[in-house]
Amino acid sequence: MATTQRPLTLGVVADDFTGATDVASMLVRAGMRTVLVIGVPAEPPPQADAVVVALKSRTIAPAEAVAQSLAAWDWLRAAGARQCYFKYCSTFDSTPQGNIGPVTQALLARTGGDFTIACPAFPENGRTIYRGHLFVGDQLLSESGMRHHPLTPMTDANLVRVLQAQTQLRVGLLGHEATGAGAEAVRERMAALRAEGVAVAVADAVRNEDLLALAEACADLPLVTAGSGLALGLPAAYATRGWLQPDAAAGDTGAVGGLAAVLSGSCSAATNAQVQRWLDDRRPAWRIDPLAAAGEEAIADAALDWAGPRLADGPVLVYATASPDEVRRVQQALGVQQAGERVERILAHTARRLHDAGVRRFVVAGGESSGAVTAALGVGQLRIGVTIAPGVPWCRAADRPLALALKSGNFGTVDFFARALELQA
Repeated sequence: MATTQRPLTLGVVADDFTGATDVASMLVRAGMRTVLVIGVPAEPPPQADAVVVALKSRTIAPAEAVAQSLAAWDWLRAAGARQCYFKYCSTFDSTPQGNIGPVTQALLARTGGDFTIACPAFPENGRTIYRGHLFVGDQLLSESGMRHHPLTPMTDANLVRVLQAQTQLRVGLLGHEATGAGAEAVRERMAALRAEGVAVAVADAVRNEDLLALAEACADLPLVTAGSGLALGLPAAYATRGWLQPDAAAGDTGAVGGLAAVLSGSCSAATNAQVQRWLDDRRPAWRIDPLAAAGEEAIADAALDWAGPRLADGPVLVYATASPDEVRRVQQALGVQQAGERVERILAHTARRLHDAGVRRFVVAGGESSGAVTAALGVGQLRIGVTIAPGVPWCRAADRPLALALKSGNFGTVDFFARALELQA
């Protein structure tokens, strides 16, 4: 793996696996040599411009999410990271208890800061913020498919209100009057908010240019919190300060050949459409039934029995993706948490069996599913490669020829699965 002797500039704490690859993809795209590690390793961070720590903290108890996030930042800070970036989903997935607010509050204290921003906007993927309200495409967050999310239903699009319910810090608005007027206007508005006692400001952003202005104005803050969109502007801001020399070849990881499979556990509207396109194209697919009487390993064995004869002819899809009504039926039978964990374990067992059968290219849909699959395959560190779609790169295991595309449930066009595999043919 190519390394650099330059000091670590950015340390990212990501609250799930697909969010980690999402932000890493943005950094690589802007020329930062970026490595992703899964969990907090015992050894020192690898040499890179940016290191992203992928946690699985989005939906766990707030106190545990705080503990894991602080441990990740302490590890990154020990390696010399200049700035901490807390990465969460572009749909601000959380509950009234957290975890975005509690983690932000803890990291702000740990980094010694007194002010930060909250900005999940990512206009390229249709996530925009105006007057503090988050839009998914043309819909308010509360009117989008996220209102049906099984673990973090988002029923309020007002992020100032959502975040204020989660933290003791005072939350305010950094409106488009500032973000749309450039970095100096953002700095002036941040100073005014600080003077008013605001510690976290939800930042409007409706264009990439707004994110670039925010990045330039916020590059000197000890902590920023955002989706992946803000990462587009940070490398340039670091370069102007002499902290970074962008590398046009930052995403060159080389191709991985071999058999391929798609594993889908997400039940988002976007992933449902992607699975349906695969089926409409008459590609081979096998559906996991979480209510099947068989044990989880037996279900995985059945998936491999089905997939084995077909792999040589091309990629296969194994999926638990289902409609909101089907998800509710399974959750009523098994319990919300138990249903999700059962699907994750089935996909993990299936991934191991497919790998043993020679699969070396995996497309995985869903943050929890991605975490389960990477753990099952024993992947501890990933090099970030070519972007498939905004926020979704191909990644390569640092220790072997194994390629992974870890997709957030909400991301990608309807033909994402096929397009991803074409890039790693």
